[in-house]
Amino acid sequence: MIKIINFLKKEAMLTVSVFAAVISLFITPPTKALLSDIDWHTLGTLLMMLCVLEGFKQENIFKPLISVSTKFKTMIGLSLFLIFSVFFTSMFVTNDVSLIIFVPLTILLFKGGNKEHYILPVITMENIAAIRGSLLMPFGSPQNLFLYSKSGTGALNFIIHMSPLCIMSAVLLIIFVFFLYKKNSKERIFIDSKKVSGEWSKDGRKRRIAYIILFVIVLATIVSRTNYWYISVAIVIIAISIVNIRLFKDVDYVLLFTFLCFFIFSSSIASNSAISELLKKIVTGHEYFSTIILSQIISNVPASIVLYPFSENFAGLIYGADTAGLCSIIGSLASVINYRLYVREYPGSGKKFLKTFTIISWVFFIIVVVPGYLLSGWKFF
Repeated sequence: MIKIINFLKKEAMLTVSVFAAVISLFITPPTKALLSDIDWHTLGTLLMMLCVLEGFKQENIFKPLISVSTKFKTMIGLSLFLIFSVFFTSMFVTNDVSLIIFVPLTILLFKGGNKEHYILPVITMENIAAIRGSLLMPFGSPQNLFLYSKSGTGALNFIIHMSPLCIMSAVLLIIFVFFLYKKNSKERIFIDSKKVSGEWSKDGRKRRIAYIILFVIVLATIVSRTNYWYISVAIVIIAISIVNIRLFKDVDYVLLFTFLCFFIFSSSIASNSAISELLKKIVTGHEYFSTIILSQIISNVPASIVLYPFSENFAGLIYGADTAGLCSIIGSLASVINYRLYVREYPGSGKKFLKTFTIISWVFFIIVVVPGYLLSGWKFF
């Protein structure tokens, strides 16, 4: 029992998600429909990414990217490189995947350069970059993908409508980075590329090639939006079983289970007729702030799914969903990934993460929430 309690204390986000899932099942008793309502596509994609990127980590496949990163000699230069790498890659590989790639890299580089005290503010800005960069593209985030598929608008029209918020966010992130290093804008960082990037082992060449091929398959699955994603999951599992079956023991299943619990919670709440009727009365005409508020309870992806049938203002709904992730860690499941990546490296530092995350994200939110609301009157069609 003591071990279980200590584990739950260590995995605070998992504890919250399990508690939420259990409570929701009392509100809405589980049915067969609940299983189909869970977003298995997202869970399958997350499982693939966690497995493949664990392979990247073990085989040091990010060595070339690390080598490029070590070329930056100032903290401002390195921070901007990492943050905007997340910002732009999130547009194409989704916000959660970009964080899975760059947050561990950031931690590795800052530890190697003895700048660990900057890790939290920088990965928090990477979190913001992932949320605000991904809003530009229809497939940049799960909520964008869902709402875009329902809207009937064209991709170019979608991008045009989302570009003002995206550009404004990019400018703000640059300002935030310069503010972080205001005491010493020329602060240097020295990273031993050999020490940080390591070397490639000759016997790992086949595994590296396999993981890179699998990574391409995962990205193709995400970008193509194929309904046959489960085939990709099977390919990844079978391939890894062949090249290195021991890898599976190191995969972060806690994160996967945390997502599952949140999906159970959102599906249970959405299927409750009394709650749905209440939402219908509240949401119409107030889509922007309704989405932001509900997202703090069930996150922006399920909030988008729940509120869409009751919405008359598509712009308000999608702008709200893409702003909601700045309010709290629950507002976007990408933030949960960021939290998990950090506490896995620094066990017992969950409160420290939440404090820094909340302060920086709320400052950003306060700045962008009004422009987002004003733009919500700009109809997509």
